Amino acid sequence: MLVLSAATGRFGTNVHVVAAGPGNPCLIVDPGHDAAGTVREAVRTHRLQPEAILITHGHMDHTWDAVPLARHYGVPAWIHPADRYQFGAPAKGLPDSFPRDLLVGHPDREPDEVSELPERGGELGFATTPVTVLHTPGHTGGSVMFRFGGDHASLLATGDALLADGPGRADAPGASPAALEASLRMVAATCPDETHLLTGHGPTTTLSETGIR
Repeated sequence: MLVLSAATGRFGTNVHVVAAGPGNPCLIVDPGHDAAGTVREAVRTHRLQPEAILITHGHMDHTWDAVPLARHYGVPAWIHPADRYQFGAPAKGLPDSFPRDLLVGHPDREPDEVSELPERGGELGFATTPVTVLHTPGHTGGSVMFRFGGDHASLLATGDALLADGPGRADAPGASPAALEASLRMVAATCPDETHLLTGHGPTTTLSETGIR
């Protein structure tokens, strides 16, 4: 599988482009601030055909460029219904201590086409690859992880729920440390140790290296 990842913009959010190989359909995961140019260059270079944007959670640093990319490629953005409100109201998903001047330039609206992910997780059929949606609340109420290639696949986009150095934060509106702990127990129980993680920030890693076992 072809995986193209880059940290972009003022928040260093990782955007991931996943495809079976050059010249194939692809999925775009978490296009954050200043990600559009990077994504468009990757798509152009590898002759890819985007078919959807997948959002792991509603925080603005993971949704910033969903609007221009969805419009440019004419594709939907998929997000869990519990986090959908953050497209148009990014400040509501952030702690009061977050500097509001860093939100200047955010689209503050939904992409032209939004599709809601299954509330409790489930399967999505894309031409790129089958995708299993794991509902993993805790970092936000609508946090999800995307497992590419079906039930026994070894590639998992984790957003900010699980990073290379362990669990993500659980102190923003809608977050829950207990829910995050339960979500990560579920992930550890259902995904093999060698599962390769496409994280929301920082380096990629494997499930066994995160220390959540």
